[in-house]
Amino acid sequence: MNRVAFYTLGCKVNQYETDAMSELFAKRGYELVDFHETADIYIINTCTVTNMADRKSRQMIHRAKKKNPQAVIAAVGCYVQAAPKACEADPMIDLTVGNNHKTEIVDRVEAYMEKHVRSSRVDDMTRCRTYEDMTIHQVSGHTRAYIKIQDGCDQFCSYCIIPFARGRIRSRSPEDIRKEVSGLAANGYKEIVLTGIHMSSYGKDFDQPRDALIRLVEDLGKIDGIERIRFGSLEPGIVDEAFVKRLKAVPAFCPHFHLSLQSGCAETLKRMNRHYTPEEYLDKCRLIRGYFDRPAFTTDVIVGFPGETDEEFEATERFLKEAAFARLHVFKYSMRQGTKAAAMTDQIPENVKERRSRRLLDLSENLLADYRRLCGGKRLEILMEESVETPEGTYWIGHSREYLKCGMKLSKDWTNQVVYGQISQKSYEDFVICERMD
Repeated sequence: MNRVAFYTLGCKVNQYETDAMSELFAKRGYELVDFHETADIYIINTCTVTNMADRKSRQMIHRAKKKNPQAVIAAVGCYVQAAPKACEADPMIDLTVGNNHKTEIVDRVEAYMEKHVRSSRVDDMTRCRTYEDMTIHQVSGHTRAYIKIQDGCDQFCSYCIIPFARGRIRSRSPEDIRKEVSGLAANGYKEIVLTGIHMSSYGKDFDQPRDALIRLVEDLGKIDGIERIRFGSLEPGIVDEAFVKRLKAVPAFCPHFHLSLQSGCAETLKRMNRHYTPEEYLDKCRLIRGYFDRPAFTTDVIVGFPGETDEEFEATERFLKEAAFARLHVFKYSMRQGTKAAAMTDQIPENVKERRSRRLLDLSENLLADYRRLCGGKRLEILMEESVETPEGTYWIGHSREYLKCGMKLSKDWTNQVVYGQISQKSYEDFVICERMD
């Protein structure tokens, strides 16, 4: 029996697609093994969102070949899509498979094993208008399933290569999503996270009503066994009172909003080709807070975008404090050839990016501490995922509905079980300790 190993870089959409490809191999009788083991086939699902992601993709491809020089090495996904010629020229890669062809992966691997002829399947994604149907029944985790509902992006932010790597928006049919979620619920999964490249565009390409996304959430919330529904990421533009009011009416919906930001400075946002102002963004946060009790807001921030002055950076820093995020994901601007930002003057030196990044990472830690304090005294519903050993003994770790990582001392196996708790005064760097509540 041939052994196949996977390595996934990048976003949760990539993780979903890796899970789907894993199922395709399992159905053909292949043995799935950990990437760190010796395998006959290595599939590296790549990312290209930054230069670092490109570099890590290449590193993992080369690491796989070094582990077993006789293995079949298949590079798939966004880095392949963005740099097909470089991948085809890389002697470590036997197969290159771009986006929208991942369902062909088993056939392509088997064709290579039969003839040992290198091949490439990479199309121009800007011309692609069809959604690649993929389905999962099990996922790599035990409690939370990521569900891909949409692919592609039409926004063309000035810094972003993803519209070129993923193509235009393409939505998955509500019927297919409902069927997949029902199957996962039947297999014991209680929590689903809806993901996509630009999820707020869901339904626009097949003439669904403007409320296609919230209609989908309402439908999925009626499926027996589904106790939690989350969004992977949202654009502020989709948030209005009708949308938030309907979300509040879905008992399974979790009050954790990852609202895309990138900058808290109006001038920087304009250069980024983002379609909102800081004031409009804050209005969305206030609206959500009017309907949900202590919702958690998380976001992405880019530092060192071309032309970002010290004053613009400080405006972003002030905005982040005012918005009171629970956590920040901070990225240093990475030049991507082919984007408008790559041709901009006033590129920021790396040492300045590093200094600003460190400042915001420190701020993120402070904001998380503030949010934990805000939730003090609140009865948290925690879905347990795994146990970890600490100097103080064994803790069961899970996430609250607000996506706070919580630890609790419990006996027996609590995997995929809900426990109620309250934040104590103690915490570890990675999780907050909770006392159990009945």
